[in-house]
Amino acid sequence: MNANKKILIVDDEPDILEFLSYNFRKKEFDVFTANSGLQGVKFAISESPDIIISDLLMPEMNGIEMCREIRKIGNHIPILFLTAVNDEYAFIDAMLSGGDQYVSKPIRFPYLLMMVNQLMESKAENI
Repeated sequence: MNANKKILIVDDEPDILEFLSYNFRKKEFDVFTANSGLQGVKFAISESPDIIISDLLMPEMNGIEMCREIRKIGNHIPILFLTAVNDEYAFIDAMLSGGDQYVSKPIRFPYLLMMVNQLMESKAENI
């Protein structure tokens, strides 16, 4: 079902990148990773992923700034924020920046996979 679907995971925590990469590869996604928002923008442009999962708090450029930059260039890739920041203001900022979904850590992979699939299906319906 997810063969050849590209996912970009942006997080500054290597353990999170490894965990998510491993699990999404098991579900037949092509996985790209970035450890900062700045790298995330570059990969979003060069790799054209089907979806982006991003942390909020990262060095160089945070997830909200990354999302704004991606939206500024006219890219409508679904962006799901996965973060330990469980705060209504962070949620509002994330959504106003152009984010599509907000999921709090700790990570429950089956739930995260369901959210990713829903966002990709929604994008496909709107094309």
